[in-house]
Amino acid sequence: MIFHDYEFDPKYTTSVAYFSMEFAIHQALKIYSGGLGFLAGSHMRSSYDLKQNVVGVGILWSYGYYDQMRHENHSLNAEFIRKYYYFLEDLGIQTTIKIHSQNVHIKAFYLSPNVFSSAPMILLSTDIHENDFLARTITHKLYDANEETRISQEIVLGIGGVKVLEALKQKIDVYHMNEGHALPLVYELYAKFKNMDEVKKRVVFTTHTPEDAGNEQHEIHLLHKFGFFNGLNMDTVRSIMKMKDEENFNLTVGALRSTKITNAVSKIHGEVANRMWENCEGKSEIISITNAQNRRFWCDKEMTSSLDEHEDYALIGRKKHLKRSLFNIVADQTGKMFSPDILTIVWARRFAEYKRPGLLKHDFARFKRLLERTEHPIQVIWAGKPYPFDTNAVNVFNELIHISYGLKNMAVLVGYELELSRMLKKGSDVWLNTPRVSREASGTSGMSASMNGSIHFSTNDGWHPEFAKHGINSFTIPSIDHSTPIEIQDYEDNKNMMDILENEIIPMYYNKPEQWTQIMKTAMSDVIPAFDSGRMAYEYYVKMYDYDR
Repeated sequence: MIFHDYEFDPKYTTSVAYFSMEFAIHQALKIYSGGLGFLAGSHMRSSYDLKQNVVGVGILWSYGYYDQMRHENHSLNAEFIRKYYYFLEDLGIQTTIKIHSQNVHIKAFYLSPNVFSSAPMILLSTDIHENDFLARTITHKLYDANEETRISQEIVLGIGGVKVLEALKQKIDVYHMNEGHALPLVYELYAKFKNMDEVKKRVVFTTHTPEDAGNEQHEIHLLHKFGFFNGLNMDTVRSIMKMKDEENFNLTVGALRSTKITNAVSKIHGEVANRMWENCEGKSEIISITNAQNRRFWCDKEMTSSLDEHEDYALIGRKKHLKRSLFNIVADQTGKMFSPDILTIVWARRFAEYKRPGLLKHDFARFKRLLERTEHPIQVIWAGKPYPFDTNAVNVFNELIHISYGLKNMAVLVGYELELSRMLKKGSDVWLNTPRVSREASGTSGMSASMNGSIHFSTNDGWHPEFAKHGINSFTIPSIDHSTPIEIQDYEDNKNMMDILENEIIPMYYNKPEQWTQIMKTAMSDVIPAFDSGRMAYEYYVKMYDYDR
């Protein structure tokens, strides 16, 4: 079967299968949770734009991640609603894998490149009548909270993905693991080549986070029992994975030891990852390829046109129009009427503790004064999806909603998916990013915000240091001593952030509009092409896929 409806550019003929647990391709295809999926989606779009020989391999989640609704009191309500997709094609093939010594059948569905202008996608499902109820639930929910289901999902993606590609007679030169979830593919390839050096020639790995939660690990005997290692005996597993008597198996370590090369997702993350894993015996070299986002998908075309034509009046007018469109959503969800003439700050991304969604309100009295000022006022919007079974993250989200009841210039939105993310980036003036430094691997949301003239205001982490020129194309919360207790870090980062906001950003927006417009224009110009995913997709071929170790 021919998957690509285009001829490959001669630079990109190496055939690549890109394995990811989530892909944010389009609002209508709800198989993603957050940044990892947004990144994978942009990669697939740019692979299509560049005519690369890439096919995406993922899972067709029957219930998606979750639908973000509200309870009667407006607090978060996580709903799981079955999805139906009439734009996917049944490829007419099935393959069988072993999970916990039981046969599990996998059906493959196909997303054609001409549907959403992406690289072709193969999506796997166990939710078919040939399986019993338990096996069907494996591909129900992205990042299922049950550990055994999660392990089963990774076996489906890794082993099932390779088997489906073989059943479709696809010759793959390089298998790209976007995070460690697809690691079982290594053991399926080992069954074929019986030699780890031969396997390593064909596998590359992208690691995305220095956070413990992002470097998944499980008890090794549990993984073995479920078939994660594709039937290999424990002595063989320990030998090829360079393990001694460790009882826990870290998927990131396993991936580092199974690949010809690994990449971190920003220059800072490359330094952090090399420090983290410097004592990992047998690891592949870790280089940096900074994440990026696809401008074709994310950029507002009229803003870009106004920038190219040097029409400041049109650029400012378009931004106000986009703010009005966003504020219609705010009014619909919250009953609050925001003004396009008021400086609007947005914090929107995955709700994780290290990202500090509540840092802006850390000094609550100062925050409240800021929101209630009548001269040079501001409006603040929060959005993002906490993991539905992370009680602390859900509580932070709900606390913000509770605070917003008493502040007419503060809103918390639900339904944070691709379309709302686009509206927030196009309709905001400032895109606030507050991770603890060294904890954010990349943080790509600010790239697509900058593409739309939303000024990135961030701690000096992730991609930001590679882009930022304070007061010229962005604003930077100054670095502090990150060896101090986190309570002190939060206090100092909040104070520095509020000082810049009150003394630089707000006065410039209201008193020096020409200077503000120039920062918008510089941000839009500087973010392209360095942080367009065309650059990233090109680098993957040069530095990873065609790299000869």
